[in-house]
Amino acid sequence: MARLCVALVAGEASGDILGSGLMRAIKARHPDVHFIGVGGPLMEAEGMTSYFPMERLAVMGLVEVLGRLRELLKRRKLLIETLIGEKPDVFIGIDAPDFTLNIELKLRQAGIKTVHYVSPSVWAWRQKRVLKIREGCDLMLTLLPFEARFYEEQGVPVRFVGHPLADTIPLEADRAAARAELGLGDAPVIALMPGSRGGEVGRLGALFLDAAQRLCELVPGVRFVLPCANAARRAQVEQMLEGRDLPLTLLDGRSHQALAACDAVLIASGTATLEAMLYKRPMVVAYRLAPLTYWILKRMVKSPYVSLPNLLAQRLLVPELLQDAATSEALAQTLAPLVKDGSQQTDSFDQIHRTLRRDASNQAADAVLALLKDR
Repeated sequence: MARLCVALVAGEASGDILGSGLMRAIKARHPDVHFIGVGGPLMEAEGMTSYFPMERLAVMGLVEVLGRLRELLKRRKLLIETLIGEKPDVFIGIDAPDFTLNIELKLRQAGIKTVHYVSPSVWAWRQKRVLKIREGCDLMLTLLPFEARFYEEQGVPVRFVGHPLADTIPLEADRAAARAELGLGDAPVIALMPGSRGGEVGRLGALFLDAAQRLCELVPGVRFVLPCANAARRAQVEQMLEGRDLPLTLLDGRSHQALAACDAVLIASGTATLEAMLYKRPMVVAYRLAPLTYWILKRMVKSPYVSLPNLLAQRLLVPELLQDAATSEALAQTLAPLVKDGSQQTDSFDQIHRTLRRDASNQAADAVLALLKDR
């Protein structure tokens, strides 16, 4: 086997997880491999020397990006020059499409094979990005099956590899063990998950706590758990709790434990809805944006649904209460019956879980190496 040089760029923690799994799977198949590029601690542990700290790419929000735009453009330009000089056998951009798709285009034009791992939401909005993907990408690796169908229709080489979360989350979680660890007993338990970012918690936190107060009247003996992504989110929620009397346990992280322990979830739209579905917990999905942002997105987004369970089921499987429809009373009234029996949702969750459970890292490694077999 000839020595292989694989370049990867990940922009945030979720990409570091995907990248490290892919690197491990490539090494198992092709031990004589050298990794270059940008990654976090997990990718570095698998043998990458990162050109610069991955955190420099982890920027959220339009205003924050504008504040760092000069640095990001300079880093990308230097990265392209460096990689063209190194001539890796393949470049793999992991998520972070606004940063990595341009690198893929330039490297492919320079004769380097390119792969993009994790589809941007081109099927939902800014669909013209698929033209750039088709021009710059030898292979798209998608986590979800409906994404692969979209690329096939657009003439982009694609492989659905499954979702790593579906591989790691058990098909049946041990609710009793999770409750024992959290000291929750036998009472009905609702997980409140208003998001992991400050803006999300700012828009949804008080709303979810208001809904919880109403749920205390609708579900006798109910208890709540709320996992906080970090110390700043915990402080934010604690401030919102002042003056309230709720049977609520705040957790530091441990969102998977909260999902394993609960009977139902009140949840912000995002990746967490996929996690709740994989834990087979009935949910009500809520989201609020700044009014102008919502008005613009409503006109740009082509998809009829926002939550991943509905996108995967291709039907309205879980309730979505968005913007003005997301009132505390509506959230509580919609969620209360699901605490007792959410089987109309959860019966479908198991089949979706099995569809996504494909050993994603190994599938992705096989696809990358198949792309290189004629090099």
